[in-house]
Amino acid sequence: MSGETINGGGIRAIAPAKLSHAVLRTTRLKEMVQWYQTVLNAEVLYQNEFLVFMTYDEEHHRIAIAQVPGLAEKPKGCAGLDHLAFFYATFGDWIETYERLKGIGITPRVPIHHGLSMSLYYRDPDDNGVELSIDNVEKPQWHDWMRHQLGKNPLGMAFDPDELARRYHAGVPESELRSFEARAGKFDPELLRRMVE
Repeated sequence: MSGETINGGGIRAIAPAKLSHAVLRTTRLKEMVQWYQTVLNAEVLYQNEFLVFMTYDEEHHRIAIAQVPGLAEKPKGCAGLDHLAFFYATFGDWIETYERLKGIGITPRVPIHHGLSMSLYYRDPDDNGVELSIDNVEKPQWHDWMRHQLGKNPLGMAFDPDELARRYHAGVPESELRSFEARAGKFDPELLRRMVE
């Protein structure tokens, strides 16, 4: 897909090459840094008394956290960014991350099989949403899937991550574990409520 279009006036519009990072404001810097280090296996590249830059890959920073004086806590249920999403390269890495985090008391609010992906939705210490996911559809098919399959069930179905992990370790083929058709049914609005509560 091209990252460039020409509008009616003949002016080029160029899409960014990538999404680089997110910056989070906080009143609890230490807890937020520890949480993102733990959950994302992120490394702090720079830190002072009010600002931290961290990454988990080759990017100079993927997450920055700023403790700005005078910040007020955001009210529950307010408008704004819903969540940040992080994807894993392999099904095994994703399952092992779920198990590692559960072992230290970090559990998802809701697990959802979206068809295109499978996602575990967490909340950080400031109640920001964080999605840890694995893709189920090959990259060349993503746009086609979004255009032609998403409308059948726009949010997906719940799944039991413990049962999924048990079956994974028992050697059940990934194609069976990732199958959306096996979980066919109607979307439960309760899932959406649990994602944002």
